[in-house]
Amino acid sequence: MTETPQQHLSLADVEATARTAHAGQTDKAGRPYAEHLQAVAEGVRARGGDDDQIAAAWLHDAVEDDALSERWLEEAALSDRTKAVVRALTKRAAEAPEAYAARILATDGALLVKEADLAHNADPARLAVLDDKTRKRLTEKYARMRALLGLGSS
Repeated sequence: MTETPQQHLSLADVEATARTAHAGQTDKAGRPYAEHLQAVAEGVRARGGDDDQIAAAWLHDAVEDDALSERWLEEAALSDRTKAVVRALTKRAAEAPEAYAARILATDGALLVKEADLAHNADPARLAVLDDKTRKRLTEKYARMRALLGLGSS
């Protein structure tokens, strides 16, 4: 059976689902988590991403953060590609960064979403509000992941 766009949630519905799923969550700086999701989705769009990738951007942390279940993702009215990107971007317990990066690189469309995610995570304005130790740790973590993904420096 081939997929048709009519079978899938609209981007507005995906956004609403993600916002509801992450309601009450905040990022490391105490900002509403939905701001990060929106920034990643906008970053994907600005980088030429398609609707599958934009939908995945809205959902990229949902399973990892237990905001939505793997079962929800399996049953959701989303394209197989969107689901694959979300799964690729979902870090697994005790997973080595190299294995995580390899999965992203092996999944069609995932690298662009992760690039937008890393760009927002490493935004100097976001990092500036963190304590020095956290800022240093995260800056090194994001730089390492960019290197593993072949993205170079931001």
